[in-house]
Amino acid sequence: MPEDVKLDVVAVSAHPDDTEIGCGGTLAKAAAQGYKVGIVDLTDGEPTPGSPSPEVRLEEARKAAGILGVTLRETLPLSNRRLFDDFESRLQLAGALRKYRPKLVIAIGGKTVTLSPDHYQAMLIVEAAVFYCKLTKWERHFDPYPPCPVPKLVYWPTISRDPGIPRNDFVVDITDTYETKVKAILAYQTQFSPGKPNYDRVLNWVEASARYNGTRGGFKYGELFCAHEMPGTDDVMRFMKLA
Repeated sequence: MPEDVKLDVVAVSAHPDDTEIGCGGTLAKAAAQGYKVGIVDLTDGEPTPGSPSPEVRLEEARKAAGILGVTLRETLPLSNRRLFDDFESRLQLAGALRKYRPKLVIAIGGKTVTLSPDHYQAMLIVEAAVFYCKLTKWERHFDPYPPCPVPKLVYWPTISRDPGIPRNDFVVDITDTYETKVKAILAYQTQFSPGKPNYDRVLNWVEASARYNGTRGGFKYGELFCAHEMPGTDDVMRFMKLA
């Protein structure tokens, strides 16, 4: 794994395929615009039904990253199904963020009740790790990586829209990268292939949410994000898509 790559954007997920489903179109768009984009998966997603081995799942993740055009993807050695917001997990992710020094971190937002509880734990880990990134006098945990404050943290919200997630919404136009997003999702053949229980449900949700959020933003397809800070502009005409 490269040690000296500075990234513009890092998306963090609990498992391979979470990021593709939640914000794959935005990552593909950012990569196409020339930004250096990375993905950090907290776990390898294994064990999981339908996947014969962690190696197969990791190869699918590499293929999906290539489709999106991201600069790199790293998988941390945390445990699927046993992911918890604890000190060691925070340190693992904060170390990766200090290494890559992103300007923007994207996290999953909210709970996925009846689905994996890892998603909510991942959100908590990201929030703590972003805080840890700026702390000084902690060299014993992060040497050789110095403090590096993360300027912006945003969330892609889950279906539940957990009340703990900030409600300063904005939509990214992914009309040009929607098909790329779908191709990246389908790179996970162990998870999403015709005949599998999740295939129609996930793809239908992805299309419906992309169309709905796109309509809200005035686009054909869009991805919704939430921020702690209210989005602002110094050019009202460009902000309103009038220039």
